[in-house]
Amino acid sequence: MEKFDAKKITAELIIWLRNWFLNNGKDCNAVIGISGGKDSTIVAALAVAALGKERVIGVMMPNGEQKDINDSIRVCEFLGIRNITINIKDIVDIETKRLLVGAKALGKPELTEQTIINLPARIRMTTLYGISQTMNGRVMNTCNLSEDWVGYSTRYGDSAGDVAPLARLTVDEVRQVGLKLGLPYDLVYKTPSDGLCGKTDEDNLGFTYAVLDRYLRTGLCEDIKLREKIDRKHVLNKFKLELMQAYEYGEIKAKVK
Repeated sequence: MEKFDAKKITAELIIWLRNWFLNNGKDCNAVIGISGGKDSTIVAALAVAALGKERVIGVMMPNGEQKDINDSIRVCEFLGIRNITINIKDIVDIETKRLLVGAKALGKPELTEQTIINLPARIRMTTLYGISQTMNGRVMNTCNLSEDWVGYSTRYGDSAGDVAPLARLTVDEVRQVGLKLGLPYDLVYKTPSDGLCGKTDEDNLGFTYAVLDRYLRTGLCEDIKLREKIDRKHVLNKFKLELMQAYEYGEIKAKVK
């Protein structure tokens, strides 16, 4: 396998992102949910490098009290970008109560754990699009290949967006890009966590990103049970990476010039 050239890929990403905006929103702003984690930090830094800090807007969306909110603030200050904080707790609480009423009406006495965990992520994405449409923006997706491969994202939550600069890079590769961008080491190597369930990503997944990244890039994973677990997660969640299926009917004769 060819060694990852972080300097080359970082330069290509910046050019690629700049060109994407030229073709899909020439004067638009990049709108990013800033969690304080490595992915949103690195996406924001790429946007600044590609567009300039004046065209990047950071949106912090704590659900009540966020323990690491200072990391989010630090990212925005380090990059010098405009930013706002919108606490989503009231909306989450109201919607949770409404969903519970609906579930009970359908014969379910309580919401599932996944419903409760994923709801804030979907409300955050709704919030991002509200800011984006108001501020002439495009929403930046912050998912990486490793997370996407095993379905570690919320459909129509953090998996949504208009452009995804990190979607083909593993966790290790994303970190290398972050260092090339000159970001603080502790933010780039901050322990990944979804900020929703109180556990780290690797605790939830049952394997490390190092194992997953190696398997993705080399096809090697000596632990058969872990390999089977990764494959099973990928198959079960593959629909998240694909376009919504549609029934095909009739020939489309419109020609785009």
